[in-house]
Order: sequence, then structure tokens, then C-alpha cells
Amino acid sequence: MEENNELSFEEAMKELEKIVGKLEEGDVPLERAIDYYQEGMKLSKLCNDKLKNVQEKMTNIMNEQGDLEPFEIQEDE
Repeated sequence: MEENNELSFEEAMKELEKIVGKLEEGDVPLERAIDYYQEGMKLSKLCNDKLKNVQEKMTNIMNEQGDLEPFEIQEDE
């Protein structure tokens, strides 16, 4: 796998989905499951950071347009 910092959001999500799939199968040795979990957490943080970066950029773009309302990404609950 590429270095996590070089992954695009979409690539990181695909990798995260693969890890989740492997963990959901349930036949992964404990040590490997822990490794998958740690890798998944890193990918999750990477995706979250990229989304926050986009949100900040959108806020700046909207503020340049004169719109004072903050741009917020709606999250599913």
C-alpha cells in the first residue's frame, strides 16, 4: 500500500472498506486483526483530516463571495 499521506480520499476509503471487510469476515488471527484495526484507524483519521481541509477551503471560498454563513458538512447520524 502507498504511504497514507499520499493517498487520495477515495483511495483511503477503498483501503478502509477492504479492512472492514476482512475484519467482518471474522477469521483473521488476533494479531493480524489488531494490525488491520490500527491501519483502519490511521485511514479513518486521514479521511477525516481531508474532509476538514475541504470544509475549511469551502468556508474560505464562500467568505470570498461575501457569504458570512459558515459552510458545514452534514454528517449522517
